Formats: sequence, structure tokens, C-alpha cells
Amino acid sequence: MRVLVVEDEQLLAEAVATGLRREAMAVDVVYDGEAALQRIAINDYDVVVLDRDLPLVHGDDVCRKVVEQGLATRVIMLTASGDISDRVEGLEIGADDYLPKPFAFSELVARVRALGRRATVPLPPVLERAGISLDPGRREVLRDGKTVQLAPKEFAVLEVLMRAGGAVVSAEQLLEKAWDEHTDPFTNVVRVTVMTLRRKLGDPAVIITVPGSGYRI
Repeated sequence: MRVLVVEDEQLLAEAVATGLRREAMAVDVVYDGEAALQRIAINDYDVVVLDRDLPLVHGDDVCRKVVEQGLATRVIMLTASGDISDRVEGLEIGADDYLPKPFAFSELVARVRALGRRATVPLPPVLERAGISLDPGRREVLRDGKTVQLAPKEFAVLEVLMRAGGAVVSAEQLLEKAWDEHTDPFTNVVRVTVMTLRRKLGDPAVIITVPGSGYRI
């Protein structure tokens, strides 16, 4: 899942981003509405975690732009105000969800995951293919009933491949969905991660390399 965090309180923004990355999400961070619009124009995000009171361009206007463009991106709006009228206004602007500050991080994660599912083709909560069972909510992977311990990026890559339902996923697509914008596009990190993932999943190998195209399960 690719997430954009837009929050002008930098310490909060970095804390949220760090926590979401630990949940195997690819996260970009910006601190004002203008930068948010620039990122949204360039990258395909599943979810935008959007503070409402932003400098340069207000969060409401960022949300309106997402809606106007007809993007599949889902928006969860954050605000220091817990007033019901503010929540209603935010939802009427086009936000998909609304969370007042302060919030429990576990609730934010659950809401982001729920919105991420709505941004893509509906799939079962637990993904199963080729003897692999992947539960995004519990961060749990089983191979033939046995637990497989994966690092966050390995989990993210496996989830993207599982969600593809047998279709080929290019290295560029994996880089887009599992890493953030600071990753060197010419890096071999995708190949190395796939190699490690294959080893951890064991034999027989389930991740197939399609020469010149990418990978599939």
C-alpha cells in the first residue's frame, strides 16, 4: 500500500510515517498542501492521511482536488477539532474518513487499511494462493500452514504479488507500491528482496520470474 502523509507538525508527521512503514506500507511525507498536490499529481497513492489545517493550500482544497480528478485515492482527514459539524463538513467535501486528534495509532492503522481496501478491487481479508496465506491485518504469513517470518518490505512485496492474482507485476510496480519516493529507481533492491522472499517461503518456489516483464505467483 502506498500512503501520503500530509501534516504540518513535522514530529507528528514523521511519527505517523514511521509507524505506517512498520506496518509494511510505503510512505511519503510532506508538510503543506501545495507539496501534497505536487506529489498526488506524480504518484499513485492508495490513501492520503491529510491534516485539515495546512499552510499554503488548505487541506479542504487538497481533498477537493482529489475528488475533482476522480482518483481512486482515498482520503482520511485529521483535525484538532472533534466537533461533529467539522466532521460532517469534512465528509461533505469528499473525505472518505475523518479522525480527530489526538488519536490512537492502532485506530489510524485500521482506518488506513480499510480505506486501502476500498481503493482497489475488493478482495478477501485473507489472501490465499499457491499454498500461501497472507493476512494483512495481522501481518501474518503462512506457507502450507507454517508461519513465515518476514521483514516489512518482504511482506509488502508478497502482498502486492498476492493481490495481483497471478498476473505479472513489474519491478517498477513493486518499487512504486512497496517503497517510498526516496528510493533510487535504478536500485536492485526489488531483485534482492524477491530473492530473500523466495528463500524464506521455501521450496517449491512460488514466485516466478517472467523474463523482461517481472514476477508472479
